[in-house]
Amino acid sequence: MALSERDLDELAARAEHLDRLQLPGQTDARPGRQPVHTVYVPADRFGAETVGEWGTAARALVRDHGRPPFPDAIVEMVLAKLMTEPIEDLRVDFEDGYGRRPDEEEDAHATAAGTALRTGPPPFFGLRCKSLEPDTVLRAARTIDLFLTALGPPPDTFVITFPKATSAGHADAAVLLCRQLEHAHGLAEDTLRFELQVETPQAILGADGRSPLPELIVRSQGRLTGLHYGTYDYSTALGIAPTYQSLEHPVADHAKAVMQVAAAGTGVAIADGSTNILPAGSTEDVHRAWALHARLVRRSLERGIYQGWDLHPGHLVTRWGATFEFFHDGVDEAVRRLGHYLGRRVRGHLDEPATARAMAHFLLRGLHCGALGPGHVRHPLGVLEAL
Repeated sequence: MALSERDLDELAARAEHLDRLQLPGQTDARPGRQPVHTVYVPADRFGAETVGEWGTAARALVRDHGRPPFPDAIVEMVLAKLMTEPIEDLRVDFEDGYGRRPDEEEDAHATAAGTALRTGPPPFFGLRCKSLEPDTVLRAARTIDLFLTALGPPPDTFVITFPKATSAGHADAAVLLCRQLEHAHGLAEDTLRFELQVETPQAILGADGRSPLPELIVRSQGRLTGLHYGTYDYSTALGIAPTYQSLEHPVADHAKAVMQVAAAGTGVAIADGSTNILPAGSTEDVHRAWALHARLVRRSLERGIYQGWDLHPGHLVTRWGATFEFFHDGVDEAVRRLGHYLGRRVRGHLDEPATARAMAHFLLRGLHCGALGPGHVRHPLGVLEAL
């Protein structure tokens, strides 16, 4: 070699800090289960029977208004899911869906919700408190404190949702509050995790012309599990008329694209927002709302966003239907192409390692949510570990 040992040492020293993932608070993407949705239930309407009641109400809609717009096999899977696990991820809502109330009333609801979730919670759950902004931060802390007192030591799948994040400073405040709560409740360090809602333009583009989201992720010190898009607050802030506020509006697509870029490779999940078009009323109204929601869910999945909000029991029907159909439509190609890649065979696609990982992640997501079974795929986690 013409290059000297000194040259190579100098080059290695310069490259030492170039790994894009080696930043404080960032981790590589994990293959663990991500829920396909988050259901928000106002705290005054939540109780120990809420999850079962949502499943029952969703099945009643199918019974009363006819089958949703999916193949029969998918519909049967949906009905079974509504019986066994209608809600994967639940948030007891103390923010917009709940409003401002006297302290003693919110105190009582926080205690009741924590008590109700002590036994038989869904796989993922938590609460959405009020904002960490100055006029509501103490109320937010009080609600979480009382909720945790009633709940007891939370499981790994417990998460706190902090709304209306506008800057990296929100991450600092969230980390501080989590540490204070851990100390007060005798919890191990780093027990509490949180999500941040992206509902304001300032969270996408700061005053310095840059997005604050990458710094927000770093300053969350590994506690941040997800960034959730807030459809209606964000759209309203940009002056979008209510009739045109939607998950598929261009301003929504722009915000979510920035969120995806900021979170890529960090282990932070992205979740889409909700639709306020509810499957209620006449049969025609229900099917029109189902068709819209199914299309929006499928659209998000095709764009790499695997989680969204659901606000009504009827949305469970199309959440599960569209999700199951998405994975069923793609499983044969993913298995075939992954098999060709692992066997080093070229059959129509020249796939690279990154694409092989994407196919393995796709199959794992399908397995996690119940869309796919062992008969569809074999050992996608092993494939991920080998790539």
